[in-house]
Amino acid sequence: MKKLFIYLKSYIKESILGPLFKLAEASLDLIVPVIIAKIIDYGIAASDLNYIIKMCAVLISLGFLGLGFSVTAQYFAAKAAVGFSSKIRRALFEHIQTLTYTEIDTLGSSTMITRMTSDVNQVQNGMNLALRLLLRSPFIVFGAVIMAFTIDFSEAIVFTAAVAALSAVIFSIMLFCIPLYKKVQGKLDGVLGITKENLEGVRVLRAFRKENDEIKAFTERNNALTSIQKSTGRISSLMNPLTYIIINLAVVWLIHTGAIKVNDGALTQGAVVALYNYMSQILVELVKLADLIINITKAIACGNRIQAVLELKSSSVNPSETLGAQVDGVNAVEFCNAELKYKNASAASLSDITFKVRAGETVGIIGGVGSGKTSLVNMLAGFYYATKGCVKLFGTDVKSYSESDLRKMFGVVPQKAVLFKGSVRDNLKWGNPNASDCDLMYSAEIAQAKEIIENKDGGLDFQIDEGGKNLSGGQRQRLTIARALVKKPKILILDDSASALDYATDAALRNAVREKLKGITVFIVSQRASSVRYADKIIVLDDGRAVGIGTHDELMLSCGVYREIYESQFGKEEQIHEKAEQSALGDGKKGI
Repeated sequence: MKKLFIYLKSYIKESILGPLFKLAEASLDLIVPVIIAKIIDYGIAASDLNYIIKMCAVLISLGFLGLGFSVTAQYFAAKAAVGFSSKIRRALFEHIQTLTYTEIDTLGSSTMITRMTSDVNQVQNGMNLALRLLLRSPFIVFGAVIMAFTIDFSEAIVFTAAVAALSAVIFSIMLFCIPLYKKVQGKLDGVLGITKENLEGVRVLRAFRKENDEIKAFTERNNALTSIQKSTGRISSLMNPLTYIIINLAVVWLIHTGAIKVNDGALTQGAVVALYNYMSQILVELVKLADLIINITKAIACGNRIQAVLELKSSSVNPSETLGAQVDGVNAVEFCNAELKYKNASAASLSDITFKVRAGETVGIIGGVGSGKTSLVNMLAGFYYATKGCVKLFGTDVKSYSESDLRKMFGVVPQKAVLFKGSVRDNLKWGNPNASDCDLMYSAEIAQAKEIIENKDGGLDFQIDEGGKNLSGGQRQRLTIARALVKKPKILILDDSASALDYATDAALRNAVREKLKGITVFIVSQRASSVRYADKIIVLDDGRAVGIGTHDELMLSCGVYREIYESQFGKEEQIHEKAEQSALGDGKKGI
């Protein structure tokens, strides 16, 4: 938590002025009982109306002055707290953007969302309360005790005993509650995680009629959160009755002994009222202080969770020096006994992967579910680094490239087609902000998305809903392919990005890429044999290992896994697929 205070440097002035104005307000609060005592002893006792009016005017003046101090203190405290949390949130978001897939997988999206929302808000609230009350409440408590000693020493002993008893009760309850509040935050992560999954996968849930199962799972986690919150609430609810019992006993004793002293002439009625007011102030401020400490404890716990994310270092090497451009004659991609083992995994997802790809070649990657196809291209793009061996781009290890240079080199179309709320133009310009409309439409034509754009109201200005929900799966995939093509990458990765396309559109897409994007190295990840059949090189993966590398004809003779995949897909429907290919290519040329 301490390291987060660096973000408070811009608000040092506000952090000082806020507590100072609160102390000024507290000083006025300590003066009020004395004035009330004088009104009773000198004004009411002597029936001096002018004196009463004068003292009441002083009270009103102190009230307005205290209000001014309070509002000013709140302004500075709020400005510092909101600015502080804003900087933390911005730093947290920027830091998360630098993390690799490994760190993001380890943290989990629900955890990161909690850190940036609930945890940051708790830190903001704790900072606001600390700036306003951390000095004020102790100042009032000790000030009231001191003022009590100036009025009557023996009665002040009651104050001391009451403060000790109240402190013991309040801080005991607080010590029990603090660990429970930390557990509450952890349970909240679980509830947020399952809520996020359900909202994102609502269509799948309904398709499989799993609503009742998910409601049951959510209810269990929610009940666990509710249970611990109830336990915390039961303990913290003891604070008010116990403190009020102690303070009322002290008040009864004060009035009892005070009445005797007033009757004996050792103490005035106004002094008794003043002592009662100071006792009330002590109670209120101690309860405030307990709440403050609990909130600060929550804020510290949340701050530590935020700091843990900020201290999480990216596994990206990201060297400062940039490398030169592509060297002619050097392999575009080279895997040298590369292995990938995900963090906390029991076994490697990819092992002993070795192959070379020359610039301009098209490579197909095929294999069963879970064979490591996506893991392989993620290593290629530097999203994950090889845990053994190495991956080279144009003769240089991927780790030697700066992140910016590496991203400029690639155009990646992930498995899940993700579009963002905004116009088609805005989405396509993610690849190149300076691209003209002609460039956008040319890329869309290659991606077989030109017709989609032309048929939408507004064309490139057509507004896409969040997540592309107003588009079909195939439309989303073609637009994401167009977005990758707009940046004119040296290496294009199509990670099962045509799964929602029919065979004719898939073939037309591959042919357009081959004909119109000369010199680009293309990696096509697919479970369709038809998508990789005409690639220059096909890599067959099975259980994380390359069991075959070669052309379609070579693999049909030498690789049983590939032959099994091909025959399972091209058994009875081979003629239909072949006709779709020929129809898409028109003149009979085979697509890539």
